[in-house]
Amino acid sequence: MPRQPLALAPFRGLRYTALDVGKILDSPEHDFARLLAPPYDIPGPEEARALLRSDPHNATHITRPYQLNITMPGNSSGTPARSVYEGAAAHLRAWIDDGVLARDPDPALYVYEQVTATGIRQRGAIGALRLPSASTPGPVRPHEEVGRAPVLDRVRLMSRTRANLEPIFLLYPGGNGATTRITEAAEEHGRLLVDTRTADGTRHRLWALTDPAAHAEIEADLAQRSALIADGHHRYAAYQRMHEYGDEPGWSHGLAYLVDSDAHPPTLGAIHRVVPGLTTAEAAEAARSVARVERVPGGSLADAELALSKVEHPALLLAGPEGDHHLVHDVDRARLAEATAAHSEAYRELPTATLHHVLLPLWNRSDQDVRMVHDEAAEAVDVARGEGGTAVIVPPLRVEQVYAVAERGELTPRKSTSFGPKPRTGLVMRVLP
Repeated sequence: MPRQPLALAPFRGLRYTALDVGKILDSPEHDFARLLAPPYDIPGPEEARALLRSDPHNATHITRPYQLNITMPGNSSGTPARSVYEGAAAHLRAWIDDGVLARDPDPALYVYEQVTATGIRQRGAIGALRLPSASTPGPVRPHEEVGRAPVLDRVRLMSRTRANLEPIFLLYPGGNGATTRITEAAEEHGRLLVDTRTADGTRHRLWALTDPAAHAEIEADLAQRSALIADGHHRYAAYQRMHEYGDEPGWSHGLAYLVDSDAHPPTLGAIHRVVPGLTTAEAAEAARSVARVERVPGGSLADAELALSKVEHPALLLAGPEGDHHLVHDVDRARLAEATAAHSEAYRELPTATLHHVLLPLWNRSDQDVRMVHDEAAEAVDVARGEGGTAVIVPPLRVEQVYAVAERGELTPRKSTSFGPKPRTGLVMRVLP
């Protein structure tokens, strides 16, 4: 059966009027970037509460309303809303009524560029992603499993707000095709809407492309391509649920940010694990029965991470709070193959495959027993110290590894990837008419 083409449709974006580039330039004393937020599932509870306190119109009020007790806007009695989702919808409607948010006059594809404080530049297109029907193969490939509860959370929020409040993040090997050529020329052919800088030093720019000829070129270029979900698996699953069960035609699309990974290779951060109640000595001793385990001398975490980068993968580092570090590599291939019999060789090359299918069972632990720590190995070691456990330092994957697994229809173990830079929430939203 032929698959559905990859397609991004123009739409009339809902945007903060204060982020209009003219207003920003005319009012340099106002930090309008405080209206923006990271994707809803990135901040921890304390950071989310700080975002809610930072501005009464910060996007977190509608993307993560359950962080604080929500009252209906204009309700002086303080009576709680019937649900946090209805509270978010009421906020959204009030912001539109008050002119805080407004829809652009013309349908557009939006070009979004991020330049981080370290000089990483990423540019892509934001549009309404056409969703496949249940009986048609789609062009978008997931690479991680999803949980039922987070998907239901996003379904309820979309249903009440009648909106896609933040884009999912898609990658595709575009080979610098027409879509990339057009987005790279946004300064010439698009209208600059936003030019602002967030507290982390990242510059964010947004252009509107309203030319139907450019839209047609992009449509033709994308039609034969497929895309990988870099971030937003639960939101994409929620899109599919709304498309299947929603009673409005607008749910046939979902908001997406599409980046050519050939033109703008993403960064892949690591997601480390902490195994509570398991000492590094115990973990290393058990691992010796299935892999080569070598103690890294010196006690320096930086030296241990360097040693991890030099050994043949798949490999992991067991890091203890007292400088007790052990490399785990050269895993028993027969044991790994037996534990991952339903999977491909590309899957077996993932370090998280060794961890989830061989080491965790060996340690009498399940995936639900471990804690996740993004990016910082030292933070994982600190968490392990507090938990009386071991930090498992996981090397970041390569983009090619993720493509190879996804192209076979497989899913990586949970939390194997952390793609970036992630799009900022609040730059452009999509609401149903």
